[in-house]
Amino acid sequence: MSDETQEPSPRLFFDTINAYQRTAAITAAVELDIFTAIGEGGATAAEVAQRSGASPRGSRILCDYLTLLGFLIKNRDRYALTQDSAMFLSRKSPAYAGGVTKFLLSGELTRSFEKLADAVRKGGTADTELGTTAAEHPVWVEFARAMAPLMMPGSQALAEMVPLNGSRPSKVLDISASHGMWGIAFAKKYPRASLVAVDWAPVLEVARENAQRAGVADRFRTVAGNAFEVDLESDYDVALIPNFLHHFNWEDCVRFLRRVHGALRSAGRVAIAEFVPNPDRVSPPEAAGFSLIMLATTPEGDAYTFPEYQEMLGRAGFAPPEAHPLPPVSTAIIASKK
Repeated sequence: MSDETQEPSPRLFFDTINAYQRTAAITAAVELDIFTAIGEGGATAAEVAQRSGASPRGSRILCDYLTLLGFLIKNRDRYALTQDSAMFLSRKSPAYAGGVTKFLLSGELTRSFEKLADAVRKGGTADTELGTTAAEHPVWVEFARAMAPLMMPGSQALAEMVPLNGSRPSKVLDISASHGMWGIAFAKKYPRASLVAVDWAPVLEVARENAQRAGVADRFRTVAGNAFEVDLESDYDVALIPNFLHHFNWEDCVRFLRRVHGALRSAGRVAIAEFVPNPDRVSPPEAAGFSLIMLATTPEGDAYTFPEYQEMLGRAGFAPPEAHPLPPVSTAIIASKK
């Protein structure tokens, strides 16, 4: 039955208004470590309560609600993890992502959405003058600590898409390095590659820790400061720009890409990882919806389409780019220096 023949319903309205309850439920589950408590063998509400230090009644009601949301499976009185929950919400998994709640639900971000109507009127964040683009904004340290596990599949895939010449030393620039996983993936794949990470100083401490864990610290250097202003150095084989350009307006993106162009060696490449909506700007949902985050949290950021990146890169002196999907929902845009 098409939407045109269905009776009008307020369901979407009320589902949206009450969405905070879903957020509260998953936040509570992460705080209480419910998914780890259930574990591979499953558990009853009483067992979850004992393992998580909660009440049996509270554990039952929360687990039932998590089952309604699709995070758990219930069989009689026992709860089990779904495949996704086991992968991303149990602390026993190397891909544990529960820590992202501290970033995505931080006061710095949620406060911006409380002022969304003002942001719509203004055309940019109404929280502070620069929003999350302010120098050394504390939210990015939390981002770096929380997001590393989720970035591993995408960073490893990008390292496969942009081959380096392994027979000679190569040089990789990682812009807005954050956790450092994008550059680290290249350093691990190419033993003769050296890595230069650019970000705010407190954030680079997280990247340095991850480089040490990955065993590439001896080929890892940092440049702290504003990526639009610091000396990026030169002669790079590839420049990585993950999840950075969406914070700025179109003209600033072109200006920055020209800086990157100048830092690359002849025939060097730029590899951009971004949320890239289709030209209709309403699909796919994950990429298209990212524009609202930029409206709420930045003065002039946006989720740019592939044709927009094509024009940006052309204006900055690059050859026509290619686009490739990156797991889980991003796009890699790769272009060579002309």
